[in-house]
Amino acid sequence: MTTDNNAKAYWSATLGLLTKVLIIWAVSYGAGILFAPMLNGIHLGGYPLGFWFAQQGSIYIFIALIFYYAVRMGQIDRKFGMQED
Repeated sequence: MTTDNNAKAYWSATLGLLTKVLIIWAVSYGAGILFAPMLNGIHLGGYPLGFWFAQQGSIYIFIALIFYYAVRMGQIDRKFGMQED
């Protein structure tokens, strides 16, 4: 029974992390597309901010999320005793 509860808690923590990461990614991706007209009034490095978000920002956010996910998933694995040796 304890192993079953541990597996459910592990799966719940994993899905929670995945949900958070996907929401952050979708918002960063959508910001460059949906908010581009509003953001284009601001320039960053000579380029409109909407362009920067769509072309560069979403890539940087995605890479940061990969590292965050790997570190956080390692913590979750250790917490529930699922780490690889």
